[in-house]
Amino acid sequence: MDNIATNMEALYEKAKEYVDLNIELFRLNAIDKAADVLSSLFARLILIMVVAMFTLFINIALSLYIGKQLGEMYLGFLIVSGIYLVLSILVYYFSDKMLKLPLTNLVIAKLLKTKAKRNKSNTPNNETI
Repeated sequence: MDNIATNMEALYEKAKEYVDLNIELFRLNAIDKAADVLSSLFARLILIMVVAMFTLFINIALSLYIGKQLGEMYLGFLIVSGIYLVLSILVYYFSDKMLKLPLTNLVIAKLLKTKAKRNKSNTPNNETI
C-alpha cells in the first residue's frame, strides 16, 4: 500500500511537471511568434518610411518642374496635389484588396509559420540541427 501511494505521488509530480512545461512551452512559442510578427511589421514600417521620404522629395521636384514649365510654381503643386487626391480616392475604395488583405495574410502567415521551417531556412545547406 505504501508503494502504491509513493508511485501515485511520483506520478502526480510528473504530471504536474509535464503540465508546467507545456504551459511554459506555449508561453515561449507565443512570445516567439509575437516577436516575429512585430519585427516583420517594424521592418516594413521602416521601409515604408524611407520610400515615403523618397516619394516626398520626388514630388517636390516634380511640382517645381511642372510649375516652372507652366510659369507659375503654385500650378505645379496644384497639379501634383490633384493627382494625389485621385490616388487617395482610389485607395479608399480599394483599400480592402490593396492594404487590409495583404497585411492580414502577412500576419497569419507569420503566426502559422512553424519554428522548424524557420530553423531549416537559417541553417547552412538546409541541414537540420
